Amino acid sequence: MNQAQRRDFFETLKNHNPAPTTELNYSSPFELLIAVILSAQATDVGVNKATDKLYPVANTPETILALGVDGLKQYIKTIGLFNSKAENVIKTCKMLIEQHNSQVPEDREALEALPGVGRKTANVILNTVFKHPVIAVDTHIFRLSNRTGLAKGKTVKAVEDKLMKVVPKEYLLDAHHWLILHGRYVCLARKPKCETCCVTQYCDFYRDQQRRQSSSVS
Repeated sequence: MNQAQRRDFFETLKNHNPAPTTELNYSSPFELLIAVILSAQATDVGVNKATDKLYPVANTPETILALGVDGLKQYIKTIGLFNSKAENVIKTCKMLIEQHNSQVPEDREALEALPGVGRKTANVILNTVFKHPVIAVDTHIFRLSNRTGLAKGKTVKAVEDKLMKVVPKEYLLDAHHWLILHGRYVCLARKPKCETCCVTQYCDFYRDQQRRQSSSVS
């Protein structure tokens, strides 16, 4: 995929979804932070089911901290790795209260210092809450970027670095959401839905498939 095709790729995604956003339910930066921590190796649907019960009861660092680890587990026990996640969330709440006046910091280093927060989670918060032009690369975006030729790389960080270089600036702010949604619902891992994909004309994988089919026919 060349740079002109990358621009058309994102313009097409924009036309199909002008205002993409996260599928996690939240009403404050803190709620999103906790939801993203809980979403590691879990689905957004599963996280939303848990937080829909949790947040009416506790949705601030103080109120979740007051639940304690065991109290929090009762709300998130349907989510994978809930034991370690409960520990991390309680520790994060304590740090936010003690070090950040109960506010989610707009700083990568401060975010990544919070238990349960790595580079990907920090990027989600910086992008979705604070509107920083960064891209959180998850398994969907990693797969899609390599498969389509948008940004090839052997590691998550390599793909992130390549995306930051090749995504046209005017699309950077929403690129994360366009890519994750397209990877989640169209460019699937086992059987991509090329027949309903709106960007096949720019996709290396699709073109290779078409060439192979043409060769086998001839």
